[in-house]
This record gives sequence, C-alpha cells and structure tokens, in this order.
Amino acid sequence: MIEWNKIDSVLLDMDGTLLDLNFDNHFWQEFVPLKFSEKTGISIDAAKRQLRPRFKSMEGQLEWYCLDYWSEVLELDIAGLKTEISGLIAVLPHVTEFLTAVRQSSRKLVLVTNAHRGSLELKLEKTCLQPFFDAIISAHDLGLAKEQAGFWPVLQQRFPFTKERTLMVDDSLPVLHAAGQFGVAYLIAVSKPDSTQPKKEPGAFPAIEDFRELMAGL
Repeated sequence: MIEWNKIDSVLLDMDGTLLDLNFDNHFWQEFVPLKFSEKTGISIDAAKRQLRPRFKSMEGQLEWYCLDYWSEVLELDIAGLKTEISGLIAVLPHVTEFLTAVRQSSRKLVLVTNAHRGSLELKLEKTCLQPFFDAIISAHDLGLAKEQAGFWPVLQQRFPFTKERTLMVDDSLPVLHAAGQFGVAYLIAVSKPDSTQPKKEPGAFPAIEDFRELMAGL
C-alpha cells in the first residue's frame, strides 16, 4: 500500500489510531453523563440528552478537546475523572511493532494529536509510547485543532517536514481532508479505531484495520 522509499516523515494521531478509542467513547458517552447526573440530580438518560448536543456543537473546534473548557462548563473535574477510569486506556494491536519498525528505518516519527496536554500526559504515562517519537505535538500548543486549515502550516513551522514525502495516519476523516488540502501526500484512515465497535467507512481514503497492513517494505 505504501511506497516507503518515497516517505521521510510519519505523522500519527493518538486516540483511535495508536490507542483504542473505546476509552474516550466510554468516557464521554457514559462516564461523564453518569457523573453529571450525580452532580445535578437528573437521570442518566436526561444527562445524556443534555450533553449530547453540547458536545456536538463543539466538534472540530479546539474546545472540544480541552479538559479545562469542559471542567468549567460542566463544573466537573474532567482530568480527575479520566484518571478514575484510566485502566481502560489501551494501545491498539500491532502499534508498537509498527513504531519500532519506523524508528529502525530512521524516518522522522511525530505524534500529532488534538488531545489536551492533561489527557496526553496521562495516556503516555499509561502506554509508555513517548520514547518512540522525535516530537509530540498537541494541537493546544499551536492554538488550532487539526481539522482547521491553519493548523498545518503552523505544525510545519514547529516541526519541518516535506509534504510530498510525508505519511499521515488518522481515524478522523475531517483531519485527513485538512491534511490533504495542505498537501500531505500520503493519507491513511483507520477503519477500526474502537475495538468494541464495527469498522468505519473511510470515505475516499485508503484504510487499515491495524498497522501490520503498512509494514510491508518498511
């Protein structure tokens, strides 16, 4: 699928790409509504009905990924709640094999995530993936979400890469579209970001279910 001789840099998303999205889906869809219902005294179903449109309205914006924002808006300790269920944080199958192979190939390897630093640090602590990367970039450091066109030139200034010789792997189709519009040449979607859910349709992008599919020729 990939002509590795044409690639110098590999940009990887975290949640749903390297890590099982089950943690985040469970956290926002079940655990936060549970805690919100306990705080407000409403039922869990009522909490979900209240929260769903509030979450939806912030999708694609940096605030959607900001623990401080949701802590203030919902009056909950979001970072603390993530720690409570951090046992669900898990690396997806064959990720470490792929990361090891890329490191051994001497290509640049960069983690590019929308995750807030509080969430990012918790997940890196739990998974021990940090040593694989030449750089770890949180969108919050740049002030823009990956879905936003302005993110990509700022990223390139922060960590120079040649667009025509770069591979980006992400489970978010809007992120892949934004990267493609910027000129990143090789774009791969992840079709099974949540191990507990069916495969997703990747739209116009080639897709992998796990990273073994990219390792031929690496």
